[in-house]
Amino acid sequence: MDESTELEAAERVVMRWDSSSASTAAAGRDDEPMLFDGAGDRAEAERFLRAVDDIRRLAPPSPAAVGSPRRLSSGSGAAAAASGLGGCSAVQVAMARLEDEFRHVLSSRAFDLEIEALADLTSLSSISSDRSNSLSSVDLPAVDEDDPVAYRVGRRSSYRSLRSIREIDLLPDDAVADLRAIASRMAAAGYGRECAQVYASVRKPAVDASLRRLGVERLSIGDVQRLEWDALEAKIRRWIRAARAAVRGVFASERRLSFHIFHDLPISNVTAVTTISAATHDTPFVEAVKGAALQLFGFAEAISIGRRSPEKLFKIIDLHDALSDLLPDVSDIFAASKAAESIYVQAVEIRSRLADAVRGILSEFENAVLRDPPKTPVPGGTVHPLTRYVMNYSSLISDYRATLTELIVSRPSASARLAAEGSELAPSLADLDLPELENQSPLAAHIIWIILVLEHNLEGKASLYKDTALSHLFLMNNVHYIVHKVKDSPELWSMIGDDYLKLLTGKFTRAATNYQRSSWLKILNCLRDEGLHVTGGFSSGISKSALRDRFKSFNAAFEDAHRVQSGWSVPDTQLREELRISIAEKLLPAYRSFLGRFRHHIENGRHPELYIKHSAEDLENYVNDLFEGAPPTPHNRRRSHG
Repeated sequence: MDESTELEAAERVVMRWDSSSASTAAAGRDDEPMLFDGAGDRAEAERFLRAVDDIRRLAPPSPAAVGSPRRLSSGSGAAAAASGLGGCSAVQVAMARLEDEFRHVLSSRAFDLEIEALADLTSLSSISSDRSNSLSSVDLPAVDEDDPVAYRVGRRSSYRSLRSIREIDLLPDDAVADLRAIASRMAAAGYGRECAQVYASVRKPAVDASLRRLGVERLSIGDVQRLEWDALEAKIRRWIRAARAAVRGVFASERRLSFHIFHDLPISNVTAVTTISAATHDTPFVEAVKGAALQLFGFAEAISIGRRSPEKLFKIIDLHDALSDLLPDVSDIFAASKAAESIYVQAVEIRSRLADAVRGILSEFENAVLRDPPKTPVPGGTVHPLTRYVMNYSSLISDYRATLTELIVSRPSASARLAAEGSELAPSLADLDLPELENQSPLAAHIIWIILVLEHNLEGKASLYKDTALSHLFLMNNVHYIVHKVKDSPELWSMIGDDYLKLLTGKFTRAATNYQRSSWLKILNCLRDEGLHVTGGFSSGISKSALRDRFKSFNAAFEDAHRVQSGWSVPDTQLREELRISIAEKLLPAYRSFLGRFRHHIENGRHPELYIKHSAEDLENYVNDLFEGAPPTPHNRRRSHG
């Protein structure tokens, strides 16, 4: 068979599948038979591909004939033959048909992505399906192991060797082989651009739908920043889970599919967006996923530039850590391609802004503790809400130690911060000494600074109490809480260090001692002998009048202390018991001794019950009423007339 006859035979095969013919149009596109339908006899499809190859070999198209296959194939085969362009017209008809076939295979043969399984990547050992045999070596591009990009992306198992990425079969292997066969013919005929456009038009909606099913919402930066924090916190949790699935599952799988179809094929520019550099086999992949990737990372960007407030710190660290964890995968998927590199660059910049936000929020937290106004004293001298908040916050900071140690690289500067803030507390804070302990990290210095500022603030709040003893009790409660929060957190303790913990413990001990001295010393002084003895003249011995006054003073002082301090609060059970024991150990022996020495002087007089109102056991019971945060009920009051 000569070349002319061979060409005519090939043209007849192609023209039978003219997508623009009257008979095809009358039948309607939905009912149009397809060559690559994934079932039945494939002989016609193979015959069509051979005919396309023969036409290209025997009648290469002229430059004027290259263009949109849909536009150029609209003329009839007879008209084209009359103009001497029969081979070119057949190529155009073939390209139009192949474009339809490409769209059909890509749309109809796609698997339904198992998003529910994908969203929990920790449970996935391999999502990629073994439902069909591997692609034929004839239809798949060879991979050059000396080409680092091709070697990383091209091999079917390459992403699986990266522990985090899980590729998924988006289409059956035979469908991918058909798509590769179609794309290679279209690209060779100069229609790579049109083929890539069809690919992007089908896969982009599929990618967008996958992200929607993962819970990625289309929110603008303004939408994100207007959300209440509780709602935003929930969205951050969902985003972290969705981002892992999107990057490691959806985007990685899309890249592999695009690679298997377009690798090494000549593809011209797809859109004006890519005109900066020549389009490559990555361009269809980028066009399919770029919008979804920008939407995905846009949420993290909105968080990174939002208002900085202390409650956001830990979720922003979670976001930073999640993005840091994903960046190697983002790099593997996007950074190797010039067309997709901007997505990786954006992710790196967002992580940097999140790190800046973390540093800024920590500084804002320190300033918030500094500026918290005294206001009104908390009832009963209990632990202040600020103390609980700051120490719980500091414990959480220590839990995020690994990340924060990397991000916090400078020590706090009190003078610089006070000057910047113009704080009214500047004069007194200027005297605060931030201890520089051996091998202390900048993060540890910040935590110690936070505690120092908290202590300073608490001293201001303690001054609100009119009762000096209650002021000391308040400081005792709060410093005790600080010490125990440090001891309860091994991470926080290791950062604070034993030396600074000893300083805190010393402050607690001093506050407890000062409370007992200011509250109980005057009561104990009533039990001293001084002033009771009368010497000289005719009346040497004990002054019964002075003794009666001394008992009355003791009773009044003790009962007042009992009445008032029962309403004071020591919330820590162990500390409350230890404080009661300490008071009883000083009070009861002194009272027993005083009572033993002078009781008979009162009992021999009139109305002894007015002076000796309590036994030592009564006092012990009364001491056990102290620090409950409420006055004792009447049935708890005991009286002894001894």
